[in-house]
Amino acid sequence: MNFEYFVVKRLISTKKYKSSISAPIIKIAITAIAIGVIMMLVSFATGLGLQEKIRDKIAAFNGHINISSYDNNSSKVSLIPVSTNQDFYPEFNTVEGIEHVQAVATKFAVIRTETDFEGVIVKGVGDDYKWDFFKDFITRGRLPDFSSGLNDEILISEYLANRLQVKVGDKLPTYFLREDSERPIVRGFEITGIYDSGFQEFDELYLIADIRHIQRINKWEDDEVGNFEVFVDDFDDLDRKGNEVYENTGSFLDTQTISQKYYSIFEWLSLFDFNIALIIGIMILVAGINMITALLVLILERTQMIGILKALGAGDWSIRKIFLYNAAYLIILGLFWGNLIGVGLLALQKYFKLVPLDPRTYYVTEVPIYLHWDYILFVNVGTLILCMIMLLIPSIIISKISPVKAIKFE
Repeated sequence: MNFEYFVVKRLISTKKYKSSISAPIIKIAITAIAIGVIMMLVSFATGLGLQEKIRDKIAAFNGHINISSYDNNSSKVSLIPVSTNQDFYPEFNTVEGIEHVQAVATKFAVIRTETDFEGVIVKGVGDDYKWDFFKDFITRGRLPDFSSGLNDEILISEYLANRLQVKVGDKLPTYFLREDSERPIVRGFEITGIYDSGFQEFDELYLIADIRHIQRINKWEDDEVGNFEVFVDDFDDLDRKGNEVYENTGSFLDTQTISQKYYSIFEWLSLFDFNIALIIGIMILVAGINMITALLVLILERTQMIGILKALGAGDWSIRKIFLYNAAYLIILGLFWGNLIGVGLLALQKYFKLVPLDPRTYYVTEVPIYLHWDYILFVNVGTLILCMIMLLIPSIIISKISPVKAIKFE
């Protein structure tokens, strides 16, 4: 091992090596690995970031799992009330991995101003509502407070605020239709906050208000709501948790996960997994081919040295390890620069949001970045191992070199 280390050190540090014909090829190989690592890190960070961001936005308006009456399941509004006297509310103790359960209700309404009107869905929420996602969406004002008595505070989207030309503090006359009356019920809500989720499909519809307004307009009891929204700890386990939740609710209730409700969106998101795998495969293949080329050039350039080592009694595997160690050094050098540049670029995008996106196409206003050590470690270790495996085959050429012919080789 000491002998092999000495030879590798000489290969790396000698002036002849640095100025030899293999020098530009070595630089190209290192550059190829660095670029490959950058591309893989960007693919992981943006692909996973976009998936996570869109999932969170859909969950902000729907929860991860929706529990409702069968009559309400296919409707955007609450038609048949569900009692809050359920074993799973407010704590879903029969299923592990449930983070939160909240009761909500929705109802169609029309907002009318002096110059315009808009049809919306008023989503009624209570003091158990999970505001975590909306805290990031707020652009002006504050979140409404429904923890005390009934109030008229509402949260409206930037999209609706611009169309209706209203601002924080304005009164918003809202008209609700009832089946038992031809005259609509009017509520004068006050805008306390304006949000922008970047998800126009939701922003153009939802207005957040106190659930007690919906209960009174529908003439429901205080313990009656439209449906329950359930949040899970691990989204990757959503399908299994959805089945468990279904099995642990009453026979008169139905459950639906957001991946089922918004199937087309999640089907589109799943394509990112294929794209990431494709980019990783191509980048590792390109990096491996460049390293194979560099290794072959090194072997051919050091043919005389190989012959001398064989004449001195060195075995084929021992000599192969010398060149593989040298190749590993070059790969690690490429990984270092790739990580330095790649993580640096991702950090700039994460904290300074330099690259924007069209929210009408991607549902986000800028390229979202997911930075985590797990996929960074996977990219580095995977690249090193796969490149080294690919280099085992071309290194076999060393065993074909004859010591007598190699020593004469000039």
